Formats: sequence, structure tokens, C-alpha cells
Amino acid sequence: MLNTPQRHVVFADSLDGAIEALARGASVMGGGTWMMRAERRGDPLPASVVLLDRIPALTEVMVTDSAVTLGAGLSHAAVASALRGLSGLEGVVAAASGSANPAIRHAATLGGNLATADFPAADLAPALLAQGAEVELAASGGPRRLPLDAFLVDRPAHLADAILTRVHLPREAVMSAHARLPLRKAGDYPVAIVSIARRADCTLRIAVGSVEPVARRWTALEAAIGARPVSPDEGARLAAAHMDFEGRDGVEAEGWYRVTVLPALVKRALDALEARP
Repeated sequence: MLNTPQRHVVFADSLDGAIEALARGASVMGGGTWMMRAERRGDPLPASVVLLDRIPALTEVMVTDSAVTLGAGLSHAAVASALRGLSGLEGVVAAASGSANPAIRHAATLGGNLATADFPAADLAPALLAQGAEVELAASGGPRRLPLDAFLVDRPAHLADAILTRVHLPREAVMSAHARLPLRKAGDYPVAIVSIARRADCTLRIAVGSVEPVARRWTALEAAIGARPVSPDEGARLAAAHMDFEGRDGVEAEGWYRVTVLPALVKRALDALEARP
């Protein structure tokens, strides 16, 4: 007779209920696309899970002239739909609509994509970093808000007693682009990502994902370019000259390869910016 472990599922219909379940030891599940493949990766499934899909606030979208707020429960497909046509957010739309495959895009959530520390190939992380995004967390002591880059580098600590509820985007970019390099043996996930957003003062925010374990801004390249216009070819040359990444090795690509392709992805992203009307 099989010894099947008993598991407990909480269907939270409020943030307070979800936070209480988290305090009792439950793991938070968004769309489930990462957790449901745990055993395939050799990881055990959690004994207790709290589901968030019955909390209406987590799928809200608020758009103003100065900011956009996205609920963490929105699927990638819903993010793309909500932002499509908004100037400056083209890179986020490309990331949300081009990640993984259609089935995953309709299930995987914004919050799950950002909260999963063991998934370095998330498309949305660099796209949102390029926008200067902030995340909002809900905890028993009240909500707190912090820059996305600070959240990404220490996710387990931030989420030990809190749930990611919203992502806030300042509408500072006038245009943006997202370039990714998938390989057939990598499945639906990219081995390297470059996202670029141009602000009204012509300065760029440039972010890189899937190359290192955590997505981050390419501040050395941002400083080298400054506010001057650069051609895609010059941008690629500057990228090669200001390379400060240590690529991660993985079954789909070695670290040196991830780093090597970055100048080409910078060129591709700048090409996309030049093509914007």
C-alpha cells in the first residue's frame, strides 16, 4: 500500500486569511506552474498550501497618467492585455506576452514569477527593473513597499511573513524594449534577457535576466551611455566594454555563453527602440 503524505490546502478569500495561513506554515501558491513541477525537479511538495486566486484585490489594475499598479495575481496574459497600448511599457508587454508558452502565460502569475527565488529565467523581472518598479507586500503588521531590486536579492527574508500583493510602475519611460534569447534545449525559457527603458531625459534603465541567479540593473552600461544617443552598434560595443556579469552554469547553457550573447541582445533591444514611432 502506498504511503501518500497528507497535504492541507487553504482557499483564502482575503489577504488576512492568507497571511494567517502563512503564519501557520503554509506555502503560498499563485498560478502553480512552478510548484506543480517540484517533484520533477527533485523538490518535495509542501505539506500545506494557501491559494490566492479567490482574492479579488490581487487581480486589480490601476492606471493613471503617472503610475500603473498591477495586482500580483494577474496572469502573464492578463498583464500583457492590461498594458498593451500604454506608451513606455512596451517592454513589459513583450516580456509578459512572449514568456514561456501560451498555457503557462494564462496560468503563471506576476507575483509568482517575481517571488520564486529558484527561477532565474523570469522574463518579467528584468522588464520591471527597467521600469523602476516597486513591490508591495502584505503582512500582519501592515503593508510595506520597497524597490523591486531590493526585493529580488533577498526574497526568502521578505516573504517569510508577507505576501507579494502589488507591483507599482512609475510611468517615467517614454519607450521600452525587451530582448531574449531562447535555445531549443532550454525549452520555453531564455538563456539571457536584456530589457531597456528610455526616459524623457534620454537616460536609459538597462536590466539583465537569466544570466546570473538574480536579475539586476546593468548600471555600468547605463553610466557609460548616459543621456547621449547611441546607435545599436555602439550600444553593443559599449556593452562588451563594460561587461561585469558572471554567468551561471545550467543544463541549458554555460555561464560564459550567457555573458557572450549580451552585447547582441543590447543591440537587438536598441534596434527595437529605434523602430518605435
